Amino acid sequence: MGTDPETDLFADGAAYEQYVGRWSRPVGSMFIDWLARPPGLNWVDVGCGTGALTETVLTRANPASVVGVEPSEAFLGLAQARIDDVRADFRTGDAQSLPVASGAADIAVSGLVLNFVPDQQRMVEEMRRVVGANGTIAAYVWDYSGEMQLMRHFWDAAIALFPNAAAHDEGRLFPICEREPLAKLFRASGLSAVETCALDTPTVFRDFEDYWSPFLRGQGPAGAYCVALADDDQERLRARLERTLPMNADGSISLIARAWAVRGIA
Repeated sequence: MGTDPETDLFADGAAYEQYVGRWSRPVGSMFIDWLARPPGLNWVDVGCGTGALTETVLTRANPASVVGVEPSEAFLGLAQARIDDVRADFRTGDAQSLPVASGAADIAVSGLVLNFVPDQQRMVEEMRRVVGANGTIAAYVWDYSGEMQLMRHFWDAAIALFPNAAAHDEGRLFPICEREPLAKLFRASGLSAVETCALDTPTVFRDFEDYWSPFLRGQGPAGAYCVALADDDQERLRARLERTLPMNADGSISLIARAWAVRGIA
């Protein structure tokens, strides 16, 4: 995270949880398992948001400490209210200028944040700065242009109705969110042993309203686009999605959410 525009897009912690936070948790668990780091390390979670990844580190990685850095006071408040663990330390800060001493951590991670930061290489270099020699830097982002299906279906429907919606499509706004651009960024930042991995989690909505209603709370580029539509246009978009989403016999909707993960060694 780390920019005012991004904080505006994700200012309501509870709304974010309903929109995408609930799906980011299983992806975070897969990410931590993929990293397979030993217990007792000092972690930094860059753009910790509502604390989903911080909590996963605490429960699955057995760290000595986790510093969560986040620019949104609303998100920090929710994270602090949810996580009661003496190993967790939450700090207000920018991903491009982390409030963490150089070499203070063994591993720096970031979940679903990198694409929102204006200077992505500066963010990776900051993560590299705060880890010691041979420390690990790792991140994951949604596969907006591919298999982050709840958003892909939304934008495909919006663009079919309103071609100018393409200018807001996260798949086009964030070209970094693919396997090769992520690996290239990490290598350009001087990291070695760079690897990538696809992390897929099911996203099952109990009915169409469970899918649609989070967009009406204005979270992220898709939610912001949705609530800015005129009422008639919003209803057209709703109707198209209800027709085109793959629904099961019981009315539920089974999709997947893919994130691309990347890691490297300082």
